Amino acid sequence: MANCIFCRIIRGEIPSFKLFESDKVFAFLDIQPLSRGHSLIIPKHHGVKLTDIPDDQLQEVLPVAKRIAKAVGAENYNILQNNGRLAHQVVEHVHFHMIPKPNEQEGLGISWPAMEMEKSKLEELSQEVKAKM
Repeated sequence: MANCIFCRIIRGEIPSFKLFESDKVFAFLDIQPLSRGHSLIIPKHHGVKLTDIPDDQLQEVLPVAKRIAKAVGAENYNILQNNGRLAHQVVEHVHFHMIPKPNEQEGLGISWPAMEMEKSKLEELSQEVKAKM
């Protein structure tokens, strides 16, 4: 996509601190990091949401995230991928964050408002999802 900031980074029109590049994946340091080593791993195939990206274009994403986590020495870290504005996606190009969590102050902070759900409802939902897969 012509105006997509990540597509422009991939094409070299916008500079980045590139960590890795292959024919399917591009990885670089986040310029507004939550911690040292916070990186973005993006498929080169443009798509807004994960469901827009062909499976073969996603095969290297987690192995690259793993390599970066090891390279920056992240003992604790989050791999984050958001889909849609309500889910806090800001850039409309699929991207995965590798965010080191070196201490309580740095890295990703998460609130987890867990819900109680009846087992019968979970069973019903699992059957519905499996039927659609």
